[in-house]
Amino acid sequence: MTTDAIGPLGRRFVVAFALVSLLTVALVAAAGLVGSDRGLASQDDARRQAVADRTAAAVVAAYDEAGGWSGADLGQAAAVARGGGGFLTVRSADGRVLRSDLGRDGGPGGRFDGPRDRMDGMMRDGRMGDLAGTATAPVLVDGETVGSVSVAFATMGDRPGRPVAWAWILVAALAALAAAVAAGWLVVRQLTRPVAALTDAAHSFAAGERDTVVRDRGVGELGALADAFEQAVAAVRRAEAGRSQMAADVAHELRTPLAALQAGLEELRDGLAPADAAALARLHDQALRVGRIVGDLDALFTAEGSAREVGRDPVDLAELATREVDARSAQLRGAGLDVQVEAPAPVVVLGDRERLHQVVGNLLQNCVQHCRPGDTVSVTVRDPARRRVPESGPGEPVSARAELVIADSGPGIAPDDLPQVFERFWRGPGQEATSGSGLGLSVVRSLVHAQRGAVAVDSDGRSGTTVTVSLPLAPQPVTTGRASVAPGG
Repeated sequence: MTTDAIGPLGRRFVVAFALVSLLTVALVAAAGLVGSDRGLASQDDARRQAVADRTAAAVVAAYDEAGGWSGADLGQAAAVARGGGGFLTVRSADGRVLRSDLGRDGGPGGRFDGPRDRMDGMMRDGRMGDLAGTATAPVLVDGETVGSVSVAFATMGDRPGRPVAWAWILVAALAALAAAVAAGWLVVRQLTRPVAALTDAAHSFAAGERDTVVRDRGVGELGALADAFEQAVAAVRRAEAGRSQMAADVAHELRTPLAALQAGLEELRDGLAPADAAALARLHDQALRVGRIVGDLDALFTAEGSAREVGRDPVDLAELATREVDARSAQLRGAGLDVQVEAPAPVVVLGDRERLHQVVGNLLQNCVQHCRPGDTVSVTVRDPARRRVPESGPGEPVSARAELVIADSGPGIAPDDLPQVFERFWRGPGQEATSGSGLGLSVVRSLVHAQRGAVAVDSDGRSGTTVTVSLPLAPQPVTTGRASVAPGG
């Protein structure tokens, strides 16, 4: 077992495991020793008191037999005390020492009548230390206290079980330390191995290996982290593939008008074609096409990169749609389109006014490019009934959405082609000669999504196309008895 397999962080974890285990063993050992000592001390106190009570009973018997202290034989009581491991001292009611096996003559009448040589021998050979305690009991005769009994108990040195307990505690500490190190190493290994694998994968990805995978995924949160990393890698691969494809598409779209411009200019330079108005108009159309493609690309890049920068301000969608139709009325009439607007104001949504103008303008431009003269275009703004529902954001009910619907009676889009309408540069079969760049709906989708909205296209391929844009409604004003106040205002 080597610590190199778990790294610096793993070594710290293993040391922490070991310290916690040792601290736990120390606390448990201390609690056990203190508890056992107190338990044994309580047991010893109860035993000593029982010896004192038995000794007092023997003294009462001797008192009764002699009819008083004079002539009382206290030898039997001393034997009871010695049998319990104690040394007897008897005092009369007035405090005189009548007998003391400790050899202390407490005054007149006091005498020593005990195995003094036995006690001295115990002190000499170390079997008896200091007095461990004394238990007392009254001498009661016919309910009257005629004296007292005191039994002194000697300590017998250290208890023999203490070294055994410490030996077992040391063994337990060593076993706990070994178990903690082993368990810590295994657990930390399980944690650090997936992290090391993820680190290696990140380094490989940073070095340019876009097909990198996490070799050791781990379980639980570590597995989820590996999944998130691989999802991020996949997203980067898709983004890079999209950029590469878009670069190829841009090059392809620009190649045709630039080639036409180059050929036309070379003809004019070499005198192969007259520099008349018709030739210059053709070149001008190609230049305009290049300009439209560049403008649409700029709008698309701006829309895709500004999801966090769009405004979230109250905007009257009905008024905005009406103004945009009015601004393009000449272009729409020039295309021979009959435009009908149904926009009951106000329908206030949360969004960016300039980008919403761009959305409506792009959708109307699509109608100009793809509809036939005489077709009808209807622009409708719907305000659905609002409901009080839990909010998904500050002041934004989940189900409160307004809809902008632009429907035309043009040739429509085949149902099989509908999934591709939002792809860049897609213009549909037979639309190669259309002046558009094929980026209009891509720009619309990016701008709408940036404003937390949704856009959908529906067509049966025969009776026209319907584009529906849904946007979050602004929060309703709170009507009071005096005025209408917007939430938070």
